[in-house]
Amino acid sequence: MKPGGNSIERLKAEKGGLDILGEIEALAAEHGGWESMDAATRERLKWIGTFYRKPTPGRFMMRVRITGGQATSAQLRTLAAIARRQGNGVLDITTRQQIELRAIQIRDVPQILAALEGVDLSSLQTGMDNVRNVNTCPLSGLTRAELLDAAPACRELTNLFLGNREFTNLPRKFNVTITGCLENCTHAETQDIGMTPAVRDADGASGFNVAVGGKMGSGGMTVATPLDAFVERQDAAALAAAIILLFRDEGSREQRSRARLAFLVEDWGIDRFREEVARRWGRPLAPAQRDARYLTRTDHLGVERQQQAGLFSVGLCVPSGRVMADDLEELARLADAYGSGHVRLTPSQDAILADVPQARLAALLAEPLLDRLSPEPHALSRGMVTCVGTDYCNLALIETKSLGKALAERLARRLGEMEPLTVHWSGCPAGCGNHQAADIGFQGAKARIDGEVVDAVSVYVGGRTGPDAMPGHRLMEVVPVELLDDVMPLIIRNLNTLKRVRRVPEAEESVLMVPVLA
Repeated sequence: MKPGGNSIERLKAEKGGLDILGEIEALAAEHGGWESMDAATRERLKWIGTFYRKPTPGRFMMRVRITGGQATSAQLRTLAAIARRQGNGVLDITTRQQIELRAIQIRDVPQILAALEGVDLSSLQTGMDNVRNVNTCPLSGLTRAELLDAAPACRELTNLFLGNREFTNLPRKFNVTITGCLENCTHAETQDIGMTPAVRDADGASGFNVAVGGKMGSGGMTVATPLDAFVERQDAAALAAAIILLFRDEGSREQRSRARLAFLVEDWGIDRFREEVARRWGRPLAPAQRDARYLTRTDHLGVERQQQAGLFSVGLCVPSGRVMADDLEELARLADAYGSGHVRLTPSQDAILADVPQARLAALLAEPLLDRLSPEPHALSRGMVTCVGTDYCNLALIETKSLGKALAERLARRLGEMEPLTVHWSGCPAGCGNHQAADIGFQGAKARIDGEVVDAVSVYVGGRTGPDAMPGHRLMEVVPVELLDDVMPLIIRNLNTLKRVRRVPEAEESVLMVPVLA
C-alpha cells in the first residue's frame, strides 16, 4: 500500500476507520453536546455512515446501505420509525439505491444502529474511502428483459467487504454495479467497476463483460474503460474484490482529486492494469464476449409483467427522491397488502412494488398514495434526478430538490405530454445528481448579476450511459435559475440538435451566460 500525503491519509494512518464503531457508545454519551467533537472524529463517523452537516448544526445525516436496492416492508417500516422518532421525518432515496435519514442527533446513533441491525440493515462503510452500495437492476430476478439475475453476486461482494478491514482503507470511494438487465437501467459506465450482461458465443454461457475506471464528479464524467474480460456470475464477486484490492495497494494517495481508480487506469494503461488484475486473481482473464444489452434504456416505472407467471411490478415515481416517513410506511403497507412485502429502490430515486398479482392491480392503482407517487408521471417528473442540495449538503451551491420538482410541475402544465427524457440536477461539481449522464443536466453555481449574487446552473446536454455511453457536454454557462422556465422549453424543443452542438453560439452568450463567481 502506497504511503499517503494528504490529511485524510494521515487521519487513516492514526486509526482504522472502523474503530469508531467501538467508540460510538461513549461518543454518543459524551457528545450530546456535539460542539466539542473534533474534526477527526467527525470524519471517522463516516465509516459508520454518519455525516456531520453544516446546514443543520447538531443534526447529522445517516446513510443506510440497501444492496441492489432490495428492501422489505419491515425494513422500510423501521426506517420510517427512525425518521419519525429520531429525525425530522424526511428520507431521501439515493442514486445508489440507498436511503438517507435526516436530522439525526449523535446521542441516538447507537440506538439507530441496533434498530438497523434488527432488520438486517447497516450503515457501515457508506461514506469515506470504502466500497459504496453495490448497484444492480432494481428488478433483478423479476424483469423479463434480463440475461441473468445479478443480485446474488452483489450480495456476495457486499459480504466480502462489509466489516472487513482489508477493504476499509481505499485511496478514495469505490463504486460497483453488477447488472444482468438488458435495458441499461443502471449507470454502469460511470462506475469504478461496471459488470454488464454478455454471452459467450462458444457455448451460450451468460456472464458479464467488465469495464473499469468510470466516475462522476470533479473533473467531469469519465466513461469506464473496457477491461476485455468476461466473467461468469459465480466468479464475479471474487474478480471485483481482486480489482478493489489492487486499487487499495496501487491507487494514488496524494491528491484526493486524482485518487479515483480512473487515474490509476489512465497512468498505467489498460493493458498493464489487465495483466495485474489477472496476476492477483490467480488466473488468466477470459476475453470479453458478446454484449447482450439493447440500446434502449428504462427506469422500470409503471406496470410491468414479471418473469413469474401472473405477477407484475408497479414502479412508482418518487419526485426528487424525497419521501416523508408516513408515505414510506404506507409504501410498506401496500407492499404487504398487494405484493410479497418487497420493495425495490432504483438508481433514478424511485420505488417499485414487486410481485403484485394481476387480480390486485386495479385496487393498488386506486390507492391514494399513488396520487403522490404516480406510476404514470409526466415525462419531466419521471426523468428527474436530484442531489441533496443546500438544505442538507455541505458542498452544494444551490437548492435542488424543491427547485427541480417545482420547475418540472410548472413545465408539465405548460408543455403538456412529451417524449421521455432525463433531467438531472447536481448542486455542485461533485456531480452526485449524475448530471452528465442525462439528456439535460444542471450543475449548480453562483452568479453575480447587477451586483447581486444569485443561484445559477451550467447546462449540459447529450449525456447517456449504456453501450453508447457519452458524457453530456456543457451547452451554457452560467444560467440564473430564474430563467429556466424560459430556457428549458427552448432546450427541449431543440434537444436533438443541441446534443450535437459543442458550444453556445456567440450571439446567445451575452443573453444566457454570466460570469461565474470566483
